[in-house]
Amino acid sequence: MAVATEKTVEEKMRELYRLQQIDSKIDQIEILKGELPMEVSDLEDEIAGLDTRINRLEGQVKELQTEISRHSANIAESEQLILRYEEQMNNVKNNREYEALMKETEMQRLEIQLSDKKSGSSGRELETKQAALDATNEKKTAKVALLETKQEELKAIIAKTEKEEKKLRRQSDKQRKPIEARFLRGYDRVRNSYRNGLAVVTVERNACGGCFNSIPPQQQLEISQRKRVMICEHCNRILVDDNIEEDRVEEA
Repeated sequence: MAVATEKTVEEKMRELYRLQQIDSKIDQIEILKGELPMEVSDLEDEIAGLDTRINRLEGQVKELQTEISRHSANIAESEQLILRYEEQMNNVKNNREYEALMKETEMQRLEIQLSDKKSGSSGRELETKQAALDATNEKKTAKVALLETKQEELKAIIAKTEKEEKKLRRQSDKQRKPIEARFLRGYDRVRNSYRNGLAVVTVERNACGGCFNSIPPQQQLEISQRKRVMICEHCNRILVDDNIEEDRVEEA
């Protein structure tokens, strides 16, 4: 039974560097998409919020319209009662009946004034709510148009890069499998710490290819010997010598 041999540091670094190459290509596709996915998501959330506001305003407008109609009905009813009382006044037999009808008439006139006042207040509030509803609908229309444009832009980019991205993600998954879990954890932690996603970098012009701080000659020598894992003391990225670039990413 064959005994599995421990991988050398050089082999481990080469695996990580290959993974970085693949993931960097995926990052380039994400850069091509830019902020579009986030913009699309934000617009969708904003439109959902506008829909909620529109529904609320529509409900308020409907309530105010119902209230105004009720006040109009009250006024019409009071006007009919006044006409009836005035007709009855022509046929009264004594002062007591006349005064009673006058009192009822006056009460209905007060009722008309009150309903008219409430109707006017509701009418002004209705104008305000309707204006807000119209403005919100206009805003939603503009946002929907912008969302459609952004969605089309994103769809075009995805159509152009989807095949390549899927291939690269398969390569990335395949490349991760033989790498030790502790190295992957460190790789992912550092990679997620920087916007450019670089966790494994080469030494370029005597400096770290990630943070560009200078690397001492002795440390550069140790990096080129590939005997132990070397970490940039400034940014915690894994450092490899530039000759490691001769190893190409394998096709999936």
